[in-house]
Amino acid sequence: MNIGIYIYENAEVLDFSGPFEVLSTANRLANKNWNIFLVGETDSMVKARGGFLVQPQYCFNSHPPIDILIVVGGVHTDEVNKTNVISWVAKTALHANKVISVCTGAFILAEAGLLDNMTVTTHWEDIADLKKTYPMLNVVDNKRWVREDNVITSGGISAGIDMSLYLVSQLENIALAEKTAKQMEYYWQRSPEINRT
Repeated sequence: MNIGIYIYENAEVLDFSGPFEVLSTANRLANKNWNIFLVGETDSMVKARGGFLVQPQYCFNSHPPIDILIVVGGVHTDEVNKTNVISWVAKTALHANKVISVCTGAFILAEAGLLDNMTVTTHWEDIADLKKTYPMLNVVDNKRWVREDNVITSGGISAGIDMSLYLVSQLENIALAEKTAKQMEYYWQRSPEINRT
């Protein structure tokens, strides 16, 4: 299974490193064959928030097929205006089993037309902006994550870790999610959540 995490300039560090840590830890503990990787628009180094430099393993033109697409948050305002980024996200999502956003990554999914008429969430500070910019969404607050069908959106930063543990419970089982949280010495906030099928 290929899990691709899209990162970009000024992406929030914990938005991508948190899910990466959860999924790679679960992968190791359960001896799975998950291929978890970072994808950038190009193969250049990405400068995330705070000047954190990270090298994506793949770019838009080089990555393997993606089964689970995770789009992270951060300073997303440039990303939603890049037609090649929105086109790639929309095209990649068509072939993915699950599409996920952390924090303001929801704006990128919304711009790609992937959240229309869905119940979603984002960072508490951006709830009003998401509602105003994409009125076709049912945006809720005070939720760590929301799942509707094969789409999961989460609140900001640490909420992405909680959502990723939930993802592990869905991909495998609750026991592995709990074991992963314990291995990380992390207190898993399992609720509140919304699950819509």
